[in-house]
Amino acid sequence: MTVQPTLGVWYFTDAMSSIDAAGFARRVEDLGYTRLWLPETVGRDPFAHVAWLASQTTTLEFATGIASISLRHPGAMVQATNTVNEQTGGRFTLGLGVSHEPLVAGLRRVEYAKPLTRMREYLAAMDASPYMAVKPAEPATRLLAALGPKMLELARDAADGAHPYWTTPAHTELARDILGADKALCVEQKVVLTTDATAARAAADTALSTYDKLPNYRNNWIRLGYTEEQIDGRDPAFVDDVVAWGEPAQIRERIDQHFAAGADHVCIQPLSTEGPLTLDWAALEALSA
Repeated sequence: MTVQPTLGVWYFTDAMSSIDAAGFARRVEDLGYTRLWLPETVGRDPFAHVAWLASQTTTLEFATGIASISLRHPGAMVQATNTVNEQTGGRFTLGLGVSHEPLVAGLRRVEYAKPLTRMREYLAAMDASPYMAVKPAEPATRLLAALGPKMLELARDAADGAHPYWTTPAHTELARDILGADKALCVEQKVVLTTDATAARAAADTALSTYDKLPNYRNNWIRLGYTEEQIDGRDPAFVDDVVAWGEPAQIRERIDQHFAAGADHVCIQPLSTEGPLTLDWAALEALSA
């Protein structure tokens, strides 16, 4: 399947009340973005949250970016997916991922071993799980949080496509080559609306500090040609490749590079120069046009 080129928003809403999150979703919808991506960490349950937000919007689609397979039995994942997709009139995309060892084994005390094998077996178990309630008119699109070649191949063979995170247009091109033409490729791109290089890279550094020790992302950056020294030292060549900043036209150029490299959908995550979890509406407004 192929998703028509569209632009969405990826954002944490856990710092907002449910009422404020609904207002946020309505404004994202009013700005013309097609899909709102919501993560799963240690905050709200994303399925319940999507159900609430969808009830407060009309056309906006929603996606998990991503739902961790370590938190739910495959049958429970099928139930949640079908329930939300049917109740939202097909406005739901399921993004699945293996998460990260520090979060799974460290925080959740769940074994984190052979993630590729586990994902393959998990998808097969989902496909074999019964669902006896009224089904949605169409199955929810199922995407994998795939970075490396083998997980991208699994996304091609056992899912509807991939949702890469913390990547570059170069990775988008590699992912499209592996997925082939008929699978969805929905990539996340962090953006900072400022022409101040120091402020932009400081915002990028804050975001990177949460992720740069997680092996899945780090290994992918190294596969893309960046060195450990560039990552740890926040080399501008590395930072500027993974976080787009500047005037709206400069950021749109990066988004267009993803589309040219084969992305069907780009979800932008605005980073604020005022600090984490500070929503930059100016960026969303400027990039929605």
